[in-house]
Amino acid sequence: MPGRSLLLPAALVVTAAVPLLGPGPAAAAPRPDLGRQTLPAGDGWASAGTGTTGGAAAPAGGVRVVTDRAGLAAALASPGPRIVYVKGVVEVDKTCADFATGGYTLAGYLAAYDPAVWGRDTEPSGPMEDARAASAAAQTKYIKLKVPSDTTIVGLPGATIRGVNLHVDKADNVIIRNIRFEDAADCFPQWDPTDGAEGNWNSLYDNISVTGSTHVWIDHNTFSDGDNPDSAQPVYFGRPYQVHDGQADITAGSDFVTVSWNRFTDHDKTMLIGSTNNPATDRGKLSVTVHHNEFSGNLQRLPRVRFGKVHVYNNYYQVPDAGPFEYALGVGVESQIYAENNYFRLSRSVDPADLLYNWGGTTLTAKGNLLRVGGEETPIDLVAVYNAENDPDLGSDAGWTPALHTTVDPAATVRREVSRHAGAGEIH
Repeated sequence: MPGRSLLLPAALVVTAAVPLLGPGPAAAAPRPDLGRQTLPAGDGWASAGTGTTGGAAAPAGGVRVVTDRAGLAAALASPGPRIVYVKGVVEVDKTCADFATGGYTLAGYLAAYDPAVWGRDTEPSGPMEDARAASAAAQTKYIKLKVPSDTTIVGLPGATIRGVNLHVDKADNVIIRNIRFEDAADCFPQWDPTDGAEGNWNSLYDNISVTGSTHVWIDHNTFSDGDNPDSAQPVYFGRPYQVHDGQADITAGSDFVTVSWNRFTDHDKTMLIGSTNNPATDRGKLSVTVHHNEFSGNLQRLPRVRFGKVHVYNNYYQVPDAGPFEYALGVGVESQIYAENNYFRLSRSVDPADLLYNWGGTTLTAKGNLLRVGGEETPIDLVAVYNAENDPDLGSDAGWTPALHTTVDPAATVRREVSRHAGAGEIH
């Protein structure tokens, strides 16, 4: 039945959700129920203070298995604490045409705001922009699902969420694990001729948005644009028509977040930590740990940071093409990145100095990082390499030393371990 979410006793969920271990006597013991697992003590910033337990304390009536968007929305709106198991493919069951209103058409929008007609000095306004905004509001209402406090969302084997933006907003204590996220595409990107020297198309949705929230653990998920990559989009007004925003963005005064063992692939704006240069909301917050993630074919924001004390360690970066690549670590205003024992695998066309980009920051700590070009591995001092080609120089002391973290593995082991164990379906 469409929109139905299934209430299951916790014991039944354990048996149904997780395959039994190997043959023989050990097969009688099921693996631990992922819905009841909590963030281990000391595992990054999300373990600070009260730690992160998500919906682990949910009673039997707070455990649901969902198979479609309506069921997911209903489960998230149910009383907490809650455990939501995602089964199969949960996707948006409407098309862009279903959201369009007020006479909006892409052809009409392009005609109205062609720089040859509209110019490049002011943002679009008028009937067609109003229609675009109203259409975007209709899409937002349907695909952006709020994730409340004391929630665990976990995928059963093979689970996918497609075309949905999970929004952890003003919440505390949330866990999201073991899900393949695909293609949270914006049907109605906005043209802004004043954005940059040539203008840009800007889209609205992330796969996961964390805003104004605390104690969030994002673990063992896989993020991609699916079969709708930005690289396949057309070019309008001389700029790529970009239909995706972030994959996992952490903004608006969020704090105490751990992003671990995820796989981020073939995407542009991957992870933004802090969305404005205004310190009023973010100064003293945005404490985030990013560890044991794989970034493969991503173009920028791996992550880009403002204000926060962000520990970036044991991540595996693969940059196959210098053409579209912009940077890995974005050093923003008052950011304090501590980049430790990461592994950077670059094609010969990529300049290692491009691994950092200065967005108004002044310093970061980088230690124990390893560079591989071709078959050769060498230590890399990210700050020294950047400073050799750029002015002004970045300082090399972020002013703090991380205390909350798992074992920091030698950088030489990161490629093997992250390749084997990151992403959905790889929790062991």
